[in-house]
Amino acid sequence: MTQPTIIRKHLLTATLGARQVTSVEIKEITFDSGQKAGLHLHPCPVTGYIVAGTAIMQIAGQEPLILKTGDAFYEPADTHIIEFSNYSAAEPMTFIAFYLLNGDQELIKML
Repeated sequence: MTQPTIIRKHLLTATLGARQVTSVEIKEITFDSGQKAGLHLHPCPVTGYIVAGTAIMQIAGQEPLILKTGDAFYEPADTHIIEFSNYSAAEPMTFIAFYLLNGDQELIKML
């Protein structure tokens, strides 16, 4: 009996450059309906995946992006995140964030 083919769907490629990553911290984060993160940055690169709901994300100098369930995203290190919010006024939004750390770093700095 042959094994079914494993399907690997491409979600995201994030170029990190020559950055050293010594550990990855993974967090499941849930925003209530309409909740906003506020202006912030991350001292480390962050990749993520929307598990449920819809988010709106805007990185400084870029247009806002609507991220739906199943979408992946990348937030570069030391870059202003203008907006990361739950797009829905009625439903929660959950995502998984992967913080690519180099030693002991803060995960987020609110601005």
